[in-house]
Amino acid sequence: MKGLLTERLNNYSWESLKKDLIAGVIVGIIAIPLAMAFAIASGVKPEYGIYTTCIAGVIISILGGSKFQIGGPTGAFVPILLGIVLAYGYEDLLLAGLMAGILLCLMGFLKIGSLIKFIPRPVTIGFTAGIAVIIFTGQISNFLGLTGIEKHEKFIDNMIEIGKHIDTVSLYSLITALICLAIILITPKFFKKVPGSIIGLIVSTVVAIIFFQGQIATIGSTYGDIPSNLPTFQFPEITWERIVHLIGPAIAIAALGGIESLLSAVVADGMTGTKHNSNKELVGQGVANIVTPLFGGIPATGAIARTATNIKSGAVSRLSGVIHGVFVLVTVLAFAPYASHIPLASMAPVLMIVAWNMAERKQFVHLLKMKSGDSLVLAVTFLLTVFTSITTAVIVGLILALVLFAKRMSNISVVEKALPDHSTVREQVQPHVVTSSHDCPQISIFTIEGPLFFGVAQLFEQRVMESIHYKPKVLILRMGKVPFMDSTGEANFQNIISHFRKNGGIVLLSGLVPKLKAQMEISGLIDEVGKEYIFEHTGEAINYAFNQIDYDRCQGCRHLAFHECEQLSQVGDYHKKIVAQEQ
Repeated sequence: MKGLLTERLNNYSWESLKKDLIAGVIVGIIAIPLAMAFAIASGVKPEYGIYTTCIAGVIISILGGSKFQIGGPTGAFVPILLGIVLAYGYEDLLLAGLMAGILLCLMGFLKIGSLIKFIPRPVTIGFTAGIAVIIFTGQISNFLGLTGIEKHEKFIDNMIEIGKHIDTVSLYSLITALICLAIILITPKFFKKVPGSIIGLIVSTVVAIIFFQGQIATIGSTYGDIPSNLPTFQFPEITWERIVHLIGPAIAIAALGGIESLLSAVVADGMTGTKHNSNKELVGQGVANIVTPLFGGIPATGAIARTATNIKSGAVSRLSGVIHGVFVLVTVLAFAPYASHIPLASMAPVLMIVAWNMAERKQFVHLLKMKSGDSLVLAVTFLLTVFTSITTAVIVGLILALVLFAKRMSNISVVEKALPDHSTVREQVQPHVVTSSHDCPQISIFTIEGPLFFGVAQLFEQRVMESIHYKPKVLILRMGKVPFMDSTGEANFQNIISHFRKNGGIVLLSGLVPKLKAQMEISGLIDEVGKEYIFEHTGEAINYAFNQIDYDRCQGCRHLAFHECEQLSQVGDYHKKIVAQEQ
């Protein structure tokens, strides 16, 4: 109860309690049909979705990192859970959910929550849209009342199955589904605060009972009556073989649960101006998923739509989420016998609308129209979600996004040869000054901008090496705009230093930012370069370089890259005067 008890309730009043009570009841009304619908879509009995809403909903509200978060079964889990049920069975789903809960807790303790937030937007939109397609198409058979349908893991197999049984369409189911769909769509236009899904279920169920009794499949006829008693505690059988067998599904549940819950928390932050604790949120989700399977519940996560509804309904604290879970439990205990009469054809439009709303259609189309790298990541993630699995889609999407990121960074990073611009007052070092007739054969200056990481490190080395084929005496690297350097960058950097030393040259560094300098000290690069060769400003490095060059080579030179060049090219021993002045 720590999260609830430590909540800052100094200004909490009866008015606040009233707002939380109203918000909790409203969200609870919305959650009831969704809980049953998500459970059915996941291949388990509807009461398991109810248990999840009650237990996980309360725990997530109390222990989570966002005080407005509403937890429970969600559409995002449907493809994964259905696949696990079909491949392993319901009992193994419970153990996989418990294992996922432990993984979520570990993710929270290891502070991984902050990393999950960096998952690229095209990846999340891609797999969310893919999940929406799977949910929507998965309800076609119930919408049409098809019989003899066998569920499969693969999208294509399910579409083929629907095609084979399309001749078994039930007119009664179709009418019932259309009534429910029409009410869901029309209700918000006249009664904005009334949940259209619950009204649609009630009206279509009444119509079906009066006119189509015994003609269409119901929750009761398909799954049996919904019990009107509390769920019983049952600890699953845990063996090493089962753990190894289910580690893959558990990781998939934990990863998706973490992503979905933190996305929901971010949405809540944007709507309320608050800031959630991502690692605490993962721990709260983990505890909920450890406890819920012990009472027969399926995996849960933060529900974006219900969380947004909770906020819009006036919630002011975590108590609204607790009230939502308690309300669902009390309602089911009181009205469970009546829920058994709900037609599956009535449940189908509820899930179809959920899928339609979660698809993020505008963002999806917008990203595709951009025809950029993000468009490619989106399309690949979407197609892989639909035709393979969410796990594969997310992994491939992240890898592709990482490759594109590296490519973009390599384009952003700049390695340019430069010289002082004598036409300006401050004579700043600029790349446009360098030409074929205006360059110093003995001192090469390069400006480096951007991180030296694996995506650009080789380009950095190649660019410098190609430009110094004439073997200058001194190489000055201006690194004031290099924020960091990874191990690949360090290796390429070391290659440049080694190459210059073999040819009798030296490398000078200027403008190192403190963070990069500290990093280079740890890696040993500072010692490799030599502390005496590191300067605060480029001008200091240039002055030092003039003491290292061969002045005999300056005679007759017409490049005139520096102020000193004109005299050096005419008087071979001019360097003696410079040395004498500096001393």
